[in-house]
Parts: sequence; C-alpha cells; structure tokens
Amino acid sequence: MSRNTYTIAVRALCEFTAKVGDLDLRFTPSPTAQEGMAGHATVTSRRDDDYQREISLSGDFGPLHVRGRADGYDPARRQLEEIKTYRGELDTMPANHRQLHWAQARIYGHLLCQQLNLPMLRVALVYFDIVSQKETVMHEECTAEALRLFFEQHCTLFLDWAEQEMAHRASRDAQLTAMAFPHADFRPGQRQLAEAMYKASSRGCGLLAQAPTGIGKTVGSLFPMLKATAAHGLDKLFFLAAKVPGRQMALDACAILKDSAPLLPLRVLELSAKSSACEHPDKACHGESCPLAKGFYDRLPLAREVALASGLILDKEAVRAIALQQGICPYYLGMELARWNDVVIGDYNYYFDLSAMLYGMTLAHDWKVNVLVDEAHNMVSRARSMYSAELAQIDLKMLRKFAPDAMKKPLDRLSRQWTALLKEQDGDYHVHPALPDKFFGALQGVATAIGDYMAEHATTLDDDLQRFYFDVLLINRLAESFGAHSLFDVSKTETGSTVCIRNIVPAPFLKERFAASHSTALFSATLSPWNYYSDTLGMPANTAWVDVESPFQAEQLSVRVADTISTRYQHRAASLLPIAQLMAKQYAETPGNYLAFFSSFDYMEKTAHLFAQHYPDVPIWQQPRRMDDAARAQFLGRFGLDTRGIGFAVLGGAFGEGIDLPGARLIGAFIATLGLPQINPVNEQIRQRMGDIFGAGYDYTYLYPGMQKVVQAAGRVIRTQSDKGVVYLIDDRFSRLEIRQLLPTWWDVQLAN
Repeated sequence: MSRNTYTIAVRALCEFTAKVGDLDLRFTPSPTAQEGMAGHATVTSRRDDDYQREISLSGDFGPLHVRGRADGYDPARRQLEEIKTYRGELDTMPANHRQLHWAQARIYGHLLCQQLNLPMLRVALVYFDIVSQKETVMHEECTAEALRLFFEQHCTLFLDWAEQEMAHRASRDAQLTAMAFPHADFRPGQRQLAEAMYKASSRGCGLLAQAPTGIGKTVGSLFPMLKATAAHGLDKLFFLAAKVPGRQMALDACAILKDSAPLLPLRVLELSAKSSACEHPDKACHGESCPLAKGFYDRLPLAREVALASGLILDKEAVRAIALQQGICPYYLGMELARWNDVVIGDYNYYFDLSAMLYGMTLAHDWKVNVLVDEAHNMVSRARSMYSAELAQIDLKMLRKFAPDAMKKPLDRLSRQWTALLKEQDGDYHVHPALPDKFFGALQGVATAIGDYMAEHATTLDDDLQRFYFDVLLINRLAESFGAHSLFDVSKTETGSTVCIRNIVPAPFLKERFAASHSTALFSATLSPWNYYSDTLGMPANTAWVDVESPFQAEQLSVRVADTISTRYQHRAASLLPIAQLMAKQYAETPGNYLAFFSSFDYMEKTAHLFAQHYPDVPIWQQPRRMDDAARAQFLGRFGLDTRGIGFAVLGGAFGEGIDLPGARLIGAFIATLGLPQINPVNEQIRQRMGDIFGAGYDYTYLYPGMQKVVQAAGRVIRTQSDKGVVYLIDDRFSRLEIRQLLPTWWDVQLAN
C-alpha cells in the first residue's frame, strides 16, 4: 500500500463486501490443500488445448488497485471459470458461501473483460466433487457493462474503508518517524539490542539476539521495529510469545510507547486461543446454535469500525467487550481485526505452525512484515510439537466398536496393518527407517471413509469420531513431507500402542516462514550457542548474531559450584542430605527468599521432605504436580518483600522462567541438576539423528537444552541493577570447562566453600 494506492486481492475485497449472514462453522470435511490442487488440475486437464489457466488479472477504481488470479478461461466458449472443490452434498453448502463465490467470479469476469476488451462473457462456478470426480457447473451470461457495474459497486463499498486505511497508514508512519524513545535514556544493553533490531530490518535479514534479563528487552525490541515499520515500508509487526506473561509484557510495552507519543494512532491487537475466548463452549459455531454466530457478518462491519475507532489497545478483554456489545463472537472478531491492526501479539503458533493464520494472511495479502519472537529458547521444543502427530491404538479400538458399516472395512484394514507393525518390533519402542506404505495406505483409506461419511451426516457427528478424523488428517499431512527431519516410531503402552511422526529438526518447515517475513528477530536471555538455534530452526544464511552486554556486575551475583555433590541418577539418594545441608547453611548465613530447582518432582519431593525433617524452622513450600493459575499465584505469593523461606520447584517448569521477583522477593537459587533431558529411547534416537545431521548429537540433544534451563532459572535472581543474590550450581560437572563456557560471561564462578 502506497500513499496514493491501496492494493487489495479479489478474494479479500469480496470477503469484505460480499460476506453476509451467519457465521457457520458446522463441520464439513473440506478437501485438503493437496486434494484441492489436484481437483483444480483435474478440472483444467479436461479442457481443450487453448484453455488458459491461472490468469493474472488486475484493475483500478480510484485509489483501489484490485488484483488476483482467475482459475481458468475457455476462449472458444468465452467462459471464465472459478473452480471450487468440495466433498459431500453440494446442496448443504451455506448460501452465503455460494454468494461469496459468485462475487469472486464476477469480479474476475470484469477484470478479464477489461483486459481482453470483451463485450460479453459467460461467468461459471465449477464445483468439483473430489470423491466422485464429477463437476457441477453453474453459469450466467453477463455483459461487460453489467460486470463493470458489479465491480464498481463492490469497490465503492470498500472505498471509504480504503481511504480511511490509507489516511491511518500515512498518519501512523509520520508519527512513528517522529517517535522518540519513551524513557529518558536507554538502559545499559538496551540500546545495543535496539540498534541490532533496526539494522536487521534495514538489511532485511534474520537476527538471533541474546540479551540478559533486566535490560527491558520488550521495549528494546518493539521500539526499533516500530521505527523500522515506517522507515522500511512495513505493513505489520507480529510479536510472538511462548506464554501468556510474554504477551502481557508486549501489551504493557505498547501502552508505554503509545503514552509517550499521544498523537500516534498505533493499532495493537492481542490474539487469544479459541478455548479461552469462546463465550458459549457448549454451543456449536453456527447461527442455529450460538446467538453470537447468528447474523455475524451482518453485524461485523459496525463491530470492526467501533474496535478500530476506539483507540484502545485491543487486548483480550477489550475485544470481548466490543464483540458482546455488538452481539458477535469475540474470537472471530479478533481473527478479523488481525487484518487491520499494526501490531499483532499472539502465541508462536499463529505464525509458525502447520496452519498458521498470520502466516497465511501474510501470503494471501502480500504483506511486508517483521516478526519478533520472545523467549526464543522455547522455539525448538515448541516447533517440534507443531510438526509432530500421533495416534493411539486404543482410540482405534473404541472407534471400531461403534463405527457405521461404511467405515468397518477401512478400520479393520488399518487395525490389521497396525498389528503387523507391532509384530516387527521386539521391545517397547521401535523406529522405522521409512514410512510403512501399507500402514499409511490403510490410514489414507480411513481418512477417505470417515470424510465421506461425515459429509453425508454433517448434522449428527460424534465428537470422538471427529477427533480421530482430525488426528488422522494431521498425521497423513505430515507423512506427505516426511524426511530426515522426523522419525516414525511405535511405542507400546499398557493400553496398546501409539504411532507417531515425531519432528526432530523443525528447520525444513520453518524456512518458508522466515522467508515470508522481511525480518525475523529471535531474542532471549539464553540463545547460546547461536548455531544450535540457527541450525535446528533453519534461520536464513544471512542471519545476524548479537550477544548484548549485560548491565549487571559480577559483584551482584555470587555464583558458587558445589563440586563435591553429584546429581546423576545413580547418586541422587546420596545427594539428598548434602544438598539439604548446603541449603540450610546458606539460609542461616543470609535468611531470605530462595528458589530450589530439581530435575524431577520425585527428586524435589524427596529433598524437601528430608529438609523439613532436619530443618523444621525454615519455611518451605513446593510446586504441586498439577497446577492451575490459582496454585501458581499462591506459590509466587509466598515470595514477599518481608517473607522468608525456600520454594521447591522443578527445573524447566512454570517457575524456571517468565517470573519476575525483584529485590528481596528472591535473593538466591539452588540448582541441583544440569537440566539434561532424561536418557530414554526417544532422546537417544534424537541424539543419533542430531549426530547424523549436525555432527553434534549429545550437545544438541542433551547439553545445550539442559544448560539453557539452568541459565534461565539462575536468571530469576538478578532482575534489576540494584539486585544482589547468590546462585548455587549443585553438581561436580559444573566445574568442567565445556560446561562453564555455556554460562553467562559476566558471571564470576567460584567453588563453594
């Protein structure tokens, strides 16, 4: 979008102007992306040799520049075709879907008439059933004049909005250009981070930024990236966080920036998960069930206008309030508002997972975006889970008991192939060198059978059947891109077995996400060694690396290695009393609030029990095995400015990162582990695969992920430049050079007395 032209895709224009009626998300087994492409190819292959495919079209109306690709044109019949694939009964397609399809076809019809100077055109909707391979063609004879009027009518409906958006963009960029840093000065290290962020955007490259906690990373990254938004012609800035506290910090930082620049019309949106945003979880997403779906698209324009005119930071509660005021669904209002906000804050999955909404929008609207990834040390594990899928044999057994006749044969075949898989393995865990063709052939047959059944019985669907179907679709989709980056394994359990496509290296999946952004900056207090993250995540070759200088002094944090204690599994029983004694000695010397981290709940509970027996006068509290928000708040509430005691927690859990206990609220930590992942068959397979790909199997699987947890946990102690505290690293291996090299350079590590 330039100052004088607003470019919009045909589909986006029609979705804005032609969507009416109810939100209707009743399950219909839509074709997969591959089935859709195959369906388009089948239809066009049936046409004559002079049939034109994928025709680029564009046209203008005032400042609007409308563009897109028409599916096909038959010059002999002067017929433009808009092809839609489907499965099931065509008659069950909601009327407002059909209306949207016609709008797209007519807009393409006008653009084609204009390009070829045609006086008349037959406009056709071609619905292709991917199961029966039959076409249903609906067509209308249109004059070029009628199509022109239709085009201008829809452009007129959008024109006021487009002019408003251009004015907003011009004002936003002018104010961002003039915006000053919101504080009197940068904190130590904050300027270095901000400069690295801005330079990465200037170069259009990726960035890995290791920046210590306490320098103001959130403001220090948002400020330069917002300045870059104006300077580098960006449409959007996405701020992605691993957890809710990270999203809140971004919202708070945006509030600070807006308050410091009162004329800045910055639009900020928080995306929430459907499970937390849904007002009626007991109702289905369609107008006959949910009152907030009834007439959704009729009330959406006013809700959209109210939201953007409010000037509010559109966090979860603000979106909810506006949605309920207008009588529409908060979750889907949030999805719509993502198109019109400058800063969008959400979870990693909104840009990086298999069906990421923000990534899809970026491609569809040809946005130029920058992406900020907070607490990026979480990205490897989170991305692995995004590109993994599993199926449980017990779910198949339960489904077979009540399955309709139409599904019995495919399910029986899958069961036989599953049994054959189990006969191939001796132990409880087995990795197959390649995907077993017969098993996945049976799985594809089940997907087809369930999909066909659901298409015919869309109003009476069983939740378990739908869940199993979605699981099957996901694992089949991952099978299409299976390679050295993933494992296919079978695990025997007490209830049967589980098959899994387990992603090990997310890089092949994430590369296209990085390529779609102008610049992606990953930042965290623990991103060492940088090549581990660059390799496993697939960062672009020109990615820059910055290790921001710490604002803290070695004198602020006493780091002591208890090298006479081993926390290895075989030594844990013998380590309990020495650890308790060390903790008690430190507490007696300097009473206050401490955190003690252990590698497992069992280890933590045994140490806490022994400590309580020997030192009953020291207050202690423990992280519960199952913890809701109230339990988390209660645990953290014990760390007061005037309290004393030791909180026992699990390393890598809820209290090992993302919590802020400055000053006297926390004066020390005991870390009784290297944080190494458990040695088990799965991790050993990961180690082997990491060794094959990167030549660093042990380090990439065990050492680097473990030490990242240790440094994160230790980072809870020093939060501000006035804090002082102590960290005990309890294990003899912390005295090794290769381990010490992974610790922050500003630490002065000494052996404990």
